[in-house]
Formats: sequence, C-alpha cells, structure tokens
Amino acid sequence: MQRQNISSGSPWEATIGYSRAVRVGNTIEVSGTVAAGDNGVVGRGDGYEQAKFILQKIEKALIEAGASLENVTRTRIYVTDITQWQAIGKAHGEVFGTIRPATTVLEVSKLVSDDYLVEIEATAIV
Repeated sequence: MQRQNISSGSPWEATIGYSRAVRVGNTIEVSGTVAAGDNGVVGRGDGYEQAKFILQKIEKALIEAGASLENVTRTRIYVTDITQWQAIGKAHGEVFGTIRPATTVLEVSKLVSDDYLVEIEATAIV
C-alpha cells in the first residue's frame, strides 16, 4: 500500500521524525496539532481561539491528503485545563456539529509549551 506523508514545513518534523499527517490507503492520521502559527502562538490564553486555529490546520492537512473534514471519524482533544472544555468543545462543535465524529477530551498536565492550552489529533477515512 502506498504511503503519503504530509508536511506542514515545521522544522520540528525532521528533528522529531514525524509528519503533520500520514495517509496509507484510505486512512489518514493527523498528528497532534497545537496553535502554532507563523508568528508564534495563536490565541494565547484562549482555548476557543486555539481550537478554531487548530481545526483549520487539521483541515488543511486533510485537503492535502485528499480528504475533507466530512471524512473525519475520530478526534482526540487534549487540554491542560479541563475547565475550558466547553469553550474548546464549542469550536469543535462549530466544525463537526453535523459530521459528529467519535471524540475524546482528556486533561493532561502539560503540552509542549505552557502557551498551548489544547492539542487535537484526527483520523479520517476516505
């Protein structure tokens, strides 16, 4: 089966050895994604804004892999402050309200930087 690695151009991809997304056959796995923009952290201190930005990044990777948000079957949402779950969930619902993938929300003690409040990963099947 052919493998397609999708890159975001992040310097961390080569250092850590990962891809933004990987497509093998009809399955696409999108790596954990944080609100890292070209000019640094997007939505500093705001879980809703970070989640919105992250979901846009995920959509871009899916499109590059030949899929769309409608193909997402699973998301996993990691938050550093579970009290923000409703704001983060609101952003997720705005994107996936009619698609309704299986999802999990987990509180974790820390992400790669204290500035990131949420990290989201996705699975899509086309």
